[in-house]
Amino acid sequence: MSLLIEEHRRLLAHMQTQQAAMKKLESGAMEESLHRQEASRMRIISLESRRRLLVQQIAKFSRLTPDATLAQIASVAGPAGHKLVYLRDELKKVIREITEYTTVSGRLASAVLGHLNTAMRLFADAVGQAGTYTKNGIPRVSSRIGVMEAVG
Repeated sequence: MSLLIEEHRRLLAHMQTQQAAMKKLESGAMEESLHRQEASRMRIISLESRRRLLVQQIAKFSRLTPDATLAQIASVAGPAGHKLVYLRDELKKVIREITEYTTVSGRLASAVLGHLNTAMRLFADAVGQAGTYTKNGIPRVSSRIGVMEAVG
């Protein structure tokens, strides 16, 4: 459990780094953070599978059902049971923080993509039509291009 908590905290740190890079639009830092997050996720998956196997073995040894909860295992663990409950609560706390960062990062990414999409549409409209730009940077487009205008 403590290894899972450590790895989740590491994942949270990578997510915080990614969010800071997103705010500054630093693509290199975002990509590096993404790779580190993926490595962390893979370690969490590995630790989680080991934890599940261990829970099944403890449940079998303690004559509990194979899908025993942590509270049931803690009740038969004696004095160490309190530490298990404490570690569970710590893990839940870190996972809640990760969930919050994921939500914020998702919203930030969505907003940035929305702005980029709008800018690209405006740019495509401006480039797709013949005309010159005004002093304000807005393309002046004629309603129809005649032969003389096309030849220049």
